[in-house]
Amino acid sequence: MIEVEHLTKRYGGHTAVDDISFTVEDGCIYGLLGPNGAGKSTTMNIITGYISATDGTVKIDGHDIADEPAAAKACIGYLPELPPLYLDMTVMGYLNFVYDLKKCKLPRRSHLKDVCNLCRISDVSGRVIKHLSKGYRQRVGLAQALINNPPILILDEPTVGLDPKQIIEIRTLVKKLGKKHTVILSSHILTEVQEVCDRVVIINHGQIAANDTIDN
Repeated sequence: MIEVEHLTKRYGGHTAVDDISFTVEDGCIYGLLGPNGAGKSTTMNIITGYISATDGTVKIDGHDIADEPAAAKACIGYLPELPPLYLDMTVMGYLNFVYDLKKCKLPRRSHLKDVCNLCRISDVSGRVIKHLSKGYRQRVGLAQALINNPPILILDEPTVGLDPKQIIEIRTLVKKLGKKHTVILSSHILTEVQEVCDRVVIINHGQIAANDTIDN
């Protein structure tokens, strides 16, 4: 579970996130919807511990992201808007690197094989990342988020810049992941959130405009 309470982030005189609160229940696909510049990425960056909040708290499975960052981050798999890839590494070399970085204790060979199969990148596992299409790079980014099988996945604009076929593939994969993980997904595309998410938080000018089920 993720608890966000009175979260605020200021950059000088500009308030990017303005006193927002919401709770993400276990086993739910949660959509953060809003126009570009609304504060979605800032909120996600604070939840993952990438940047600090000016005010407010974020708790990940009971761990405060500011006070217990290691314990909180161990629960999270994060895919930023630009996947954090090392372009000169092979796909499997990179995933092995992430496995070591996360101090993963799961059986290396079988776990990485399962992740590759799930993200459908087994056929490119020996290729250098810079030679892959944007769609494949996005899947490799998703694969690194899944290493160590974290209970929570945070995906920032996971379909941005992809072609229609790739978008459908990523959306299908996210829905599949939602059966075993709690997922937070940001997007500025209404149809994407409608198709994939169970609940939606609409953010505008750094404030919550709505927080409800998709149907409502």
